[in-house]
Amino acid sequence: MAKTKIVVIQLKEIIYTVIFAALGILLILLLIFMFSGKDDQDAASDTPLYKAGVWTSSVPLGDTVINLEVVLDEDHINSVRIVNIDETITTMYPLVEPALEDISEQLSNDVPIDQLALNEHSRYTQTLLIEAIKAILEKAKVSP
Repeated sequence: MAKTKIVVIQLKEIIYTVIFAALGILLILLLIFMFSGKDDQDAASDTPLYKAGVWTSSVPLGDTVINLEVVLDEDHINSVRIVNIDETITTMYPLVEPALEDISEQLSNDVPIDQLALNEHSRYTQTLLIEAIKAILEKAKVSP
């Protein structure tokens, strides 16, 4: 006759086995998520768009020139302002400063430069300023 073997498994051993199996599965999932392809996407978004710093350009208005200053981070436009504005410019072109303030506010709020909302009263002034800002951004772009 065959010998019958009786195996006694204690509940404590079953609980330990289940806990270690769950920890092993959790560790494997953690390693999969850590070394998955997400890092490639993050690395592409980490490349800077602009060279950080203060960039300037001149915009001719009639017989005078306006000096624009754009302050950039690596991926964000911080501010746009007019440097050394003359009283004759503010008198002859009263829409320049309010138009630039509106543009600067929109750019600081991460509105892309191609999607800026133009004011009906200063559309042409804003268009002139936006073209000058685009020229500055082209100079500040990081080349691959």
